[in-house]
Amino acid sequence: MTSGKRNLIIAVVIFLVVSTSLYYFFKGTYNTFVSLDEGVKSAWAQVENQLQRRYDLIPNLVETVKGYTKQERDVLVEVTNARARVGGAVSVPDKISANNELSGALSRLLVVVERYPDLKSNQNFLRLQDELAGTENRIAVERRRYNESVQAYNIAIRSFPANLLAGIFNFQSATFFEAPAAAKSTPQVKF
Repeated sequence: MTSGKRNLIIAVVIFLVVSTSLYYFFKGTYNTFVSLDEGVKSAWAQVENQLQRRYDLIPNLVETVKGYTKQERDVLVEVTNARARVGGAVSVPDKISANNELSGALSRLLVVVERYPDLKSNQNFLRLQDELAGTENRIAVERRRYNESVQAYNIAIRSFPANLLAGIFNFQSATFFEAPAAAKSTPQVKF
């Protein structure tokens, strides 16, 4: 074999090795970018799911607690007012009428208690606090996962030599979820 043929074979082999290596580098790197980009999108979707959960859950839960406390408050106020009328009644007809009112108020209280034996405002407020804390913790976990996905993706597209390919295919840095300045103040729930 002549040296020209041998050099040509070596050049072709080198070209094939370099071409194959570049192909697999570009293919692997590009697919990694796509996978990481989808991971960022998926993580953000989970953040949005939890935000939607809070949006849907908290107002309903607050209204439920308000309803229970209002129901208890109304019945207890009614019982207290009826009791005061009994104490203030002078004539027999007034005392009968006041006692009938008190009996009716007490029976409504018993009906409420029978229907809802565990109905206690403090328990509902404790549940509300637990739900609020649980929802906020879920959001915090999903935000952390999102930021971890963003970090992995941003590192991948900024690392050399992958950053050259990222620039060619226009992969842009993802944005971290940063708490707004208002998040530094304690949220207030009002009833």
